Amino acid sequence: MRTKSTVARRDFLLLRPHLAAPSAELSCERLYMRYLDSQMDGSTLTLFANLRDDLRTVTTLRLTDTAWLSCAELKEQLDAALRDTGVTICS
Repeated sequence: MRTKSTVARRDFLLLRPHLAAPSAELSCERLYMRYLDSQMDGSTLTLFANLRDDLRTVTTLRLTDTAWLSCAELKEQLDAALRDTGVTICS
């Protein structure tokens, strides 16, 4: 997966860190769109490897637009990334 050098990987995945605490917000709609793109170009493993790297920098995660997680494979991949990194979902 290639990004422009002016776009930080975290911004690309839309994992927005909060300065006050080691937490972040992830848009499931945007993750779904990136997931579809990654399926088209064969970079799904890279997408989730990058997401895991980003998740390792936070302890809690707020998911937005969770209706976009209706794709079972995407939800399984996200759940595995959350399990692997020990991130807690907050509301």
